[in-house]
Amino acid sequence: MRLYGQEFGAATVRRIREAIAADQDLTRSALSRRVCEWLDWRTANGGLREMSCRKALLKLEQQGEIRLPSPRARPGKPADEPTSTDDALVVAQVKGSLAELGRIDLIPIEAKTPESRQWRELFDRYHPLKSGPLCGAQQRYLIQSEHFGWLGGLAFSASAWHLAVRDQWIGWSAFARSRHLPKVVANSRFLILPSVQVPHLASHVLGMAARRIEADWVARYGYAPVLLETFVDESRFTGTCYRAANWQRLGQTCGRGRNDAQGTADIGRKGVYVYPLRPDWRAQLCTEPEPTFRLPPQMQAEETTHWAEHEFGRVAFPDGRLRQRLLQLARDFYARPTAPINQACNGEQSKIKGAYRFFHNTQVTMDTLLKPHIEATAQRIQDEAVVLAVQDTTSLNYTTHPGMAGLGPINTRKDGAQGLKLHDTLAFTPDGVPLGVLHIDCWARDPQGHGAEARKALPIEEKESHRWLRSYQQVSAIQALCPNTRLISVGDREADIYELFQQANTQPNGPDLLVRANRACQRQTTDQQALWAQLAQQPLAGTLDLYIPGKGGQKARTAVLDIRHAEVEIQPPKRLKGSAPIKLWAIYAHEPNPPRGCDAVEWLLLTTVETTDLEQACERLSWYATRWNIEVYHRVLKSGCRIEDRRLGSADTLQACLAIDLVVAWRILRLTKLGRTVPDVSCEIFFREEEWKALCIHATKNPYPPDTPPTLNEAIRVMARLGGFMGRKGDKEPGTTALWRGIQRLDDITETFRIMSAAMAAPP
Repeated sequence: MRLYGQEFGAATVRRIREAIAADQDLTRSALSRRVCEWLDWRTANGGLREMSCRKALLKLEQQGEIRLPSPRARPGKPADEPTSTDDALVVAQVKGSLAELGRIDLIPIEAKTPESRQWRELFDRYHPLKSGPLCGAQQRYLIQSEHFGWLGGLAFSASAWHLAVRDQWIGWSAFARSRHLPKVVANSRFLILPSVQVPHLASHVLGMAARRIEADWVARYGYAPVLLETFVDESRFTGTCYRAANWQRLGQTCGRGRNDAQGTADIGRKGVYVYPLRPDWRAQLCTEPEPTFRLPPQMQAEETTHWAEHEFGRVAFPDGRLRQRLLQLARDFYARPTAPINQACNGEQSKIKGAYRFFHNTQVTMDTLLKPHIEATAQRIQDEAVVLAVQDTTSLNYTTHPGMAGLGPINTRKDGAQGLKLHDTLAFTPDGVPLGVLHIDCWARDPQGHGAEARKALPIEEKESHRWLRSYQQVSAIQALCPNTRLISVGDREADIYELFQQANTQPNGPDLLVRANRACQRQTTDQQALWAQLAQQPLAGTLDLYIPGKGGQKARTAVLDIRHAEVEIQPPKRLKGSAPIKLWAIYAHEPNPPRGCDAVEWLLLTTVETTDLEQACERLSWYATRWNIEVYHRVLKSGCRIEDRRLGSADTLQACLAIDLVVAWRILRLTKLGRTVPDVSCEIFFREEEWKALCIHATKNPYPPDTPPTLNEAIRVMARLGGFMGRKGDKEPGTTALWRGIQRLDDITETFRIMSAAMAAPP
């Protein structure tokens, strides 16, 4: 588990238990130092993170993982330590101008010094919040006048963890905040003694503090703050000195306070003021953690851990409770893929409320939720020799949800359809088994739009077609992690973009490209010939029988294609005049005798993969034929997961929900394909023990399940019958529709089996 930014694995927890058991005199402080040394858990300046470790140890004890030594009683104050008296506290008495004070110094305070006691006594007597406690890292000062002595003091400490008005103003994500929050420092105490009445003194001191806090903070903690914040009780103070010192008022707090875990406290709203210390403060605070992918450690097989843990368990939420909610929602959505959120949550009020709060949480974004699944996909990819990264675009129609914010037009202006555009990239094996999602772009089109001529003048970075390049860049990042796997980015005619070929041409170690040429592009070769005409004139290399799935009212069939191929060099379009030609291989497949009533198949594929003979050309064609699986995936997403029926109020919350549905749809499609490609493996690779036993009992009407689990294909066919699959002699293997219907019934059957098994196992 991860606590306060540090991983506490089973071995570490076991070592902590052993240390506590071996040393009866071990104190909690000594234990925290020891654990910090084991984990090399240090601050930026090399010190041990003792307080963070102490809190992590307390959390482990609350969870029942360890039992800490009993806390030691704090020693009393030594007899020889002077006790504060009214006579010992000497304060300045002055009324005049700033110049009359002479030189003003900020005296940094060290713990357990006379100045530290003086600081505490001043604040305990004159400040409404007293002297403390101050939270986290801190730096205190006394304000000293050359002629009058102590004028007051101030303190800086850790900033607020959540602060809506500040976080919105900064514009950082939850991950950027969790990483860079220490660079925001709170001016948590500020005191000018009531006996000191000097105009402009307060703003002058604030300016002095802002100029030196960075250096003092670096000396103490090893890193520099870039932004200051403070809170002003505006029922008592106007904040004039902060405005005079160029601090900016952002708004007000919600009045809950730092420690209000239940969200019910009301301690009064305060004005929020900020002061940037550096010109590039926003860039420093909003920089995301390194966007590099990492391959997760080899995880357990799916039969020994729940699939949701496998796909989402490594999500990097700053709040661990969100992780548990995500895993529960993933399990619920998969168990009832066609159900609305209320039904997927079994109608339980707490789960329903938690689901909607989860999707409205600003920390919950599509990219955040999908990142662990993409990492798990990369893990699966590295076990394959060849992987096809198929990308495609689809529309999500929400015209029937007129109250949803953030939508845009998805078709023509005449039909008025409103929704989102989705461009996804899925990894497939050459056999069509989906390995997982690699990249997602989801956006709403501008309702105003641009004319066709205006769009042509835009650079590619500002066009929707740039999504194809972004997908290729993502696949390139995965390719770098999987050097032993050959990745091929596959796209349809929309991907016939010269800049995409240029990008692939500049990455010799990157993924290959396989794109269906768009006749409308009218590509020319360096031989000054039209690309399509040149390929049609190539000698016949042979024929290929290719299965064509049904579409648009036409039945599935096997087409006999004439195959031609050649190496070509395509010229850049006029808008890229001056660019170099690009060498590619082209494969032309044409169906000379299509069945009556069927459109002839005619494909011209362009690829960076060397293609010099018929066998290679046929392989490239079979790779492209795998692309139709992403259309099946879109059907599962829309008809199976019913993503277009989700009602969540805004496009942002909808995208968070869509992230879970994307993974659920992938899992349904994966189950369908594995049942056909590896039918004889044990069903335990996909079904938990209680699921396959419940399935067998329901199918055979025998209350005693078999000792040996059925094969994957047998279990899938039984489950598909729950969804309406008839399984007659002439029927093909069950499809995704029967499976997503069967999954819903299996969940209820499994729950009944679980209850009955527990009842039978209980003692009489």
